[in-house]
Amino acid sequence: MKTEVRHSPSFAVARVHLAEGESVQAESGAMMATAAGVAVGAKAEGGLIQGLKRSVLGGESLFMTRLTAGSGGGWVDLAARLPGDVTGIDVDGRVNLARGAWLCSSDGVAIDTKWGGFKNLAGGEGGFLVRAEGKGQVLASCYGALDLVELQPGETIVLDSGHMVAFSDGLTYTTRKVSRSLVQSLKTGEGLVFEFTGPGRLWTQSRNPSELITWLTTKLPFSRS
Repeated sequence: MKTEVRHSPSFAVARVHLAEGESVQAESGAMMATAAGVAVGAKAEGGLIQGLKRSVLGGESLFMTRLTAGSGGGWVDLAARLPGDVTGIDVDGRVNLARGAWLCSSDGVAIDTKWGGFKNLAGGEGGFLVRAEGKGQVLASCYGALDLVELQPGETIVLDSGHMVAFSDGLTYTTRKVSRSLVQSLKTGEGLVFEFTGPGRLWTQSRNPSELITWLTTKLPFSRS
């Protein structure tokens, strides 16, 4: 699986090059185009129960798209739902992704939903993380532009919960309110934040999908029966 990304950082499209017989699994609906001879199928990878876990708990689709190159190989173009960037993350063990960030992964990488603990629930990520395990590569999408933060041992960064995309297993984290004062939190418009401590890698996005939903809700007319 060899990947090149174009139209970054606003409207990224990832082209995945596949050798003959090679396949990848992708988020349902992410496929934009393929070379001739690439077979496209869909199934609940890992079975129906695993598919339901990914869908209900992890914010991903029930079914994954399986794309397999035919004779001579081929390519697949993938795009996320929201405008933003796409990045490749090498997996050799485990990487944690926010709900909706997983776009594609190579064979050898299993995608599952794991309980992130009550601290993650408080951080606004639903309590569950999408976990990529194995050896290979994952494509992660974000809303807006993407930054990679390399944290050294003991180094800490404070991140708004809606701007987290992915983080390596080496990082530890907690959640807290921006301010101990409810009044101050209301004044700043900020709620809960993550405190990540290194060593490890953290991927962040410049826009918050929850803020987009909130803004759209205020602008869209109420439905009338």
